[in-house]
Amino acid sequence: MSTGTIGLLYAGSTLVALFSGIPIAFALGGVATVFMMLFMPAASLDTVAQNVYEELASITLLTIPLFILKGAAIGKSRAGKDLYDALHTWLHRVPGGLGVAVVL
Repeated sequence: MSTGTIGLLYAGSTLVALFSGIPIAFALGGVATVFMMLFMPAASLDTVAQNVYEELASITLLTIPLFILKGAAIGKSRAGKDLYDALHTWLHRVPGGLGVAVVL
């Protein structure tokens, strides 16, 4: 099969996966993995697993979900309300009060 034919087949498969309603990350990753299994040597799949593991070990990418989890925990519990009430009590005389505390 020629390179152009594989490219057109890949583009068509990607569009079908995207328009089927699959989330973008899974559609692109799934189509790419299937085409790697079909048209590349088997050793290339080891590279995919290694790259995914290395990216998951990145401290920068690890902090994002933990920050979101922390925000959700504070937002759902009384801790967030207590914190903002305490800041309001301390800063009610400062112009901007709570807004200044949030920015700082």
